[in-house]
Amino acid sequence: MACTSVVPELDAAGRGRYVSQNLPPGLFRIADGAADGVPWRITPEPFPLAPKTVAAIETLGNDLLAFYRALNALYLRSARGSAPAFIAEELDRGKPEQIVKLARQNRFKQDVPRVIRPDLILTEDGYIASELDSVPGGMGFVGAMAHTYCAIGIESAGGADGIAQRFAEMAASIAGVEKPAVAVVVSDESGDYRNELRWLARRIDELELADVFVVTPQEIAFTEDALFVRRDDGRETKIDVLYRNFELFDLLNVPKQELMLYAARHNRVKLTPPPKAHLEEKLSFALFHHPLLRAYWRAELGAHVDERLLGIFPRTWIVDARPLPPQAAVIDLTASGVPVHDWSQLEELGKSERDYVLKPSGYSELAWGSRGVKVANDLTKHGWREALHDAAASFEKTPYILQRFHKGRRVRVPYLAASSNEIKEMDGRVRLCPYYFVVGDETKLGGILATVAPADKRVIHGMSDAIMAPCRVADDGF
Repeated sequence: MACTSVVPELDAAGRGRYVSQNLPPGLFRIADGAADGVPWRITPEPFPLAPKTVAAIETLGNDLLAFYRALNALYLRSARGSAPAFIAEELDRGKPEQIVKLARQNRFKQDVPRVIRPDLILTEDGYIASELDSVPGGMGFVGAMAHTYCAIGIESAGGADGIAQRFAEMAASIAGVEKPAVAVVVSDESGDYRNELRWLARRIDELELADVFVVTPQEIAFTEDALFVRRDDGRETKIDVLYRNFELFDLLNVPKQELMLYAARHNRVKLTPPPKAHLEEKLSFALFHHPLLRAYWRAELGAHVDERLLGIFPRTWIVDARPLPPQAAVIDLTASGVPVHDWSQLEELGKSERDYVLKPSGYSELAWGSRGVKVANDLTKHGWREALHDAAASFEKTPYILQRFHKGRRVRVPYLAASSNEIKEMDGRVRLCPYYFVVGDETKLGGILATVAPADKRVIHGMSDAIMAPCRVADDGF
């Protein structure tokens, strides 16, 4: 259904004020944001993307699903001994035995994430995918914003209710029932996402697509036959799908996690995302570019998908602290034109040569939300040396990756200045976060979140001086 404005003839400032005043409170928490009101900058209309950009992003969803399936198969082959051992060794590094065993259980063998969100940095040539997230925040956030912009007559990519509809379709596809009961389990550690997920649950309920309950782990009731949630009126509802909205590094601290996993293993409930830490590692990009594995990826993905992913996955290396043989070097990594034999060679690079970013790969509280990310040419020489040392020293516990840094293109975006209620323009760089939902054997795009950070910020993420909005399709878009 097309979006029709409930308050026609608003100018740009009026649209901005309407969005600011009508967004549900507490949707998105920003560390440096105001306690009251909207803690980010509001734009009078969603971020514009050209039709060809949106079409490419829609295609990317199925490409990423194919990548996850190929990565999962490669890991399991390596664990069985039918693919090189280093693959499983790298993906399992730093994880407790319980987490590794969980990922290899037959019940979850073929399972991959059902919600996929890449971080796409808009560049002069298109975009690059800096990382993938299979336990993404922001679903309810972008859904609520798309719904609010629709009220002033502006449709977002994916539709005004795209997130709610696609989430419900995903859950129905897993459960095999038309209107499933879904428990979205939010741990204390991921509590910042509770409000936006409650909005999403309410909207799905209003659309009568599914029964969605946002609960703490303690609110899950267990029997030998099923998991249940208790409604406000005291009735208990059997859960068809359990959506895990917490990270695996926090799993062993989550109350009732053993009961939830028991129910999933015995097919009492469908669990997504699956408890597979190897699918949540940024070092998978390094494996994708590894020359010994290139033939595997080409064969498994097909030439067209492989080429598209080669074009957007940045070159990535695992910061492996182990010494190399004298005749060996890190593949395709040089320091001032000299092949890198030891990570210390990178320490002497000048700022202009440091087009890299250091990140914890995964299974760590530092590996999400831009925590632990170090942009190399943002650091002093001492800071760069220290960051390299820390990354190498962390290898056995929390592996780090070194990734080629791609600077985003500069764009000018209007926003509502809170102090004056006037429209101003910001010079910034853009991160696009499309939300894909796996329905059957393909992905469906629910919406795209644009985060525009000031141009002098090197890492693009939610902050008080960033513009955050859904995206729209526009002939004059990017």
